[in-house]
Amino acid sequence: MQQLRFGIPKGSLEQATIDLFDQAGWKVSGRSRNYFPSIDDDEMTCALVRSQEMGPTVASGALDVGLTGLDWVMETEADVEKICDLVYSRASDKPSRWVLIVDRESPIQKVEDLQGKKVVTELVGFTRRYLAERGVEAEVAFSWGATEAKVVQGLADAAVEITETGSTIRAHGLRIVCDLLHTHTVMIANKEALKDPFKKAKIDQIALLLTAALSARHKVLLKMNAPVDSLDAVVAVLPALNAPTVNHLSDENWVAVETVVDRDQVRNLIPKLKASGAEGILELDLQKLC
Repeated sequence: MQQLRFGIPKGSLEQATIDLFDQAGWKVSGRSRNYFPSIDDDEMTCALVRSQEMGPTVASGALDVGLTGLDWVMETEADVEKICDLVYSRASDKPSRWVLIVDRESPIQKVEDLQGKKVVTELVGFTRRYLAERGVEAEVAFSWGATEAKVVQGLADAAVEITETGSTIRAHGLRIVCDLLHTHTVMIANKEALKDPFKKAKIDQIALLLTAALSARHKVLLKMNAPVDSLDAVVAVLPALNAPTVNHLSDENWVAVETVVDRDQVRNLIPKLKASGAEGILELDLQKLC
């Protein structure tokens, strides 16, 4: 039996990825005991690989496909095919940012001010290329962690660090000069694997369902009943992907209405729907939205 070799990112993205697979319809288990978690799909095998190493691992053919950050694909310049964007992380479903940070009192106000300075980061290759493209000559050194602390301690003039909100950076008395890169999770595939019809079809299936699961996280299904003479008023309140579904009930004076809306709109919509004549309003979570 043919099998697709899939790489799950080990570390900060690991649990969020397991949860996403679960929502998409796959159960992944046993990861705490070894580097080869089981999955309830005979057409797949899984391996845990660090995000930083996923690009080269997939490019080499050791894995057919994997999930990693766009930043690490760019850092390693891995020769892989990007299949789809999957915007999720350990903490949220928002992209992360690699930012240039300095001490709050630093005179550095822009990238060009790094001329002759020392910058520390985990994203060494990307940072060096970024500065070179702008004609800035600076020492870029690898940081094994605690990158922000090196700026606080005066061991570096600046750092390039990843953040979602910037709150931790500000709490340490540091200042964001600018964004260098916005990053998110991507599915990448080995180019030779994509030439295999079985593997290509399996990759497409996984990409479709993972994307559908992520899309559903931001949407809910609203269902309600409404008098026929209030239908126009109710429909006017509703934003919809296309148009709300309307079905007549056994009582010809009433209809059932349902539609998909953004989750963050619901708290404002429900009072307006009630005022327009809707009754029995239900909010239902979605698992997938294609």
